[in-house]
Amino acid sequence: MISPRMRHTRRQAAAAALLTTATLMAPGTAAAAQEPALDRQALQQSLDAAHKAGMYGMLSTVREGNQTWQGATGVADVTTRRPMNPRMTHRVGSISKTFASVAVLQQVARGTVELDAPIGRYLPGLVPGGRGEKITVRMLLNHTSHIADYIAPAFPSLLEGRTSSLDEHRFRKIKPAELVKMGLEGTPTGEPGATPGSYSNTNYVLIGLLLEKVTGENAERHITRNVIRKAGLRHTSYPRTPRIPGAHSKAYESWYGLIDPPRDYSVYDMSYVRTAGDVVSTMDDLNRFYRELLRGRLIGAEQLAEMQKTVPVNAGGGYLPYGLGLYAADLPCGRFWGHDGAVFGMGAQSLSSPDGNRQISFGMNLMKYQKIGDDGQLEPSEIDTAMANHLIFALCGKGGATAKSEKKPFVPLPTSRMAVKR
Repeated sequence: MISPRMRHTRRQAAAAALLTTATLMAPGTAAAAQEPALDRQALQQSLDAAHKAGMYGMLSTVREGNQTWQGATGVADVTTRRPMNPRMTHRVGSISKTFASVAVLQQVARGTVELDAPIGRYLPGLVPGGRGEKITVRMLLNHTSHIADYIAPAFPSLLEGRTSSLDEHRFRKIKPAELVKMGLEGTPTGEPGATPGSYSNTNYVLIGLLLEKVTGENAERHITRNVIRKAGLRHTSYPRTPRIPGAHSKAYESWYGLIDPPRDYSVYDMSYVRTAGDVVSTMDDLNRFYRELLRGRLIGAEQLAEMQKTVPVNAGGGYLPYGLGLYAADLPCGRFWGHDGAVFGMGAQSLSSPDGNRQISFGMNLMKYQKIGDDGQLEPSEIDTAMANHLIFALCGKGGATAKSEKKPFVPLPTSRMAVKR
């Protein structure tokens, strides 16, 4: 454990190091557009590189027009050596936020919710004082509410550089109002509406409560009927038990080396994330979801345009162009839209071209695998580099993978990076 004086320095160092571990660059070349679609052998090789670098297992689905490639690498279970399968279901964490945002924008189109109305209009008294009248629905969706995240107080040992809370609360049921209370009791990260915003899961727990208020039904059931089923997703759900439905891998958490060897958290009560992160899906379903969204089949053009109005949001020590439940990723071959997410032991990312024509969704079953050195710096991880290379090759082709740019790099799973205390 480090002294209180050193904790802030280490958090800054870890965030800075994470921003330099991958090789995704901003727009700078059109060469990728000339590449042939879906070099299947090269896609598999780039995915295998992540396993060779130390990732236990990954699954990935890439789409180009009507062509689809599905691949997997490594093991789903380190004990039995059961292999990964690209059709496995997977906890996708904060990708859930896009699902919740779509449901809210459907309500906006119906006139039951106004984006720039205060949350106090819909949930009177839940956000007390002046904040309830200053924080709007839009501010919750784009993380400019500046309500603190509840994750640290929900798992208090993490504040002390210990991971015991992860095991102690494995089967804890926690109500959304309790999560909101933890976030509201934290120190605000700024004034409501100020930019840059600050990424907070509390915002999307509030969004779930908003949906329940205006629809009169459970938020997960509402999203299932009006978003998941409307998109035609066959393997996407909000699990009713701590177990992941369908064939799936284990979920191994390292927490930056504090859990050694990494421990399986695939059986876990997900009430600690609710509508902020409890969706289970497949990589093929994620691609279909974002394709349907970007092609205007889940919400209208006006609402999609609102989703794609971005502001800078601080997430994992870097800044993302964040819209309403999705963000923009600027790659060598252009801008892509999507989200990433992580829960204990599992992570995923999904990105799509604006027309939904070129897509990747991938997941992994080992999280917080990076190590912290004796100097407090996060040590570069070959896993991050390999995942970045797979993503950029999938979306931009060979030319994109070799493109250079002076702009800041974009790392995989940016919203899933967390400050760490040792």
